[in-house]
Amino acid sequence: MKRLLLLACALVVSFMAFSREYEYEKEILYRGTPDAYTEKMCRLDVAYEKGAENRPVIIWFHGGGLTGGWRHIPETLLRDGAVVVGVGYRFVTEVSIPETLDDAAASVDWVLKNIERYGGDLSKIYLAGHSAGGYIVNMLGLNKDYLAKYGIDPDTQIKALVPYSGQVITHFAQRRKQGLGDLTPTIDHLAPLYYVRGDAAPMLVISGDREQELFGRYEENAYFVRMLRLNGHKDVIFHEVDGFDHGDMAEPAHLILLKYIKNR
Repeated sequence: MKRLLLLACALVVSFMAFSREYEYEKEILYRGTPDAYTEKMCRLDVAYEKGAENRPVIIWFHGGGLTGGWRHIPETLLRDGAVVVGVGYRFVTEVSIPETLDDAAASVDWVLKNIERYGGDLSKIYLAGHSAGGYIVNMLGLNKDYLAKYGIDPDTQIKALVPYSGQVITHFAQRRKQGLGDLTPTIDHLAPLYYVRGDAAPMLVISGDREQELFGRYEENAYFVRMLRLNGHKDVIFHEVDGFDHGDMAEPAHLILLKYIKNR
């Protein structure tokens, strides 16, 4: 029943978003073009309401295991008038994970330099993403080096970090490169857990149902949140979306994010 109610809410939200008069600017190149692959992948799309001002900005990183997927703008996130930026990035089949994370950091730099002309408020920048996108959010927000390269402090310039079912141990794409199986956990410099600290930006951590999540992802995130709190983080919220698996949990998570933004 709870799952049906959430799906019904999502349908209503989609109708409301469709009724708004959003405009789109697509295929924006956000970094230099040393090669054709970078030029193809390092692009973003912006959805905004013409004439709007001081709107929250959601920078959205898609999932796909860091090896697939494609940038998109979730329609549900348009319900309340936010400016939404869908980001593409290079996959780890072609580059290293740090290079993928640098793409993501470069996209945030582009947003901070340009989003006001789309009606975005620089004091209301939210980083959000599902699965691999959640991993990217965690890494950018907790390892300050990636954004510091562009003169950005995630603790003060990002309103909140919102990972949906993100990997917090070393990402399985990296472990596979090392010849390790998906069920062999490691924690190193490519694990968000390695960087847990109490002075990070506010966080809204969302997981799917603990009995349906991918590879123990619920337990990963529960431990992640616990360690953030033990390190002194005073503004971290953890949600489990009952009845939804890893792939399906994004839609109800969008509703949780919108409510979170409205209440801040």
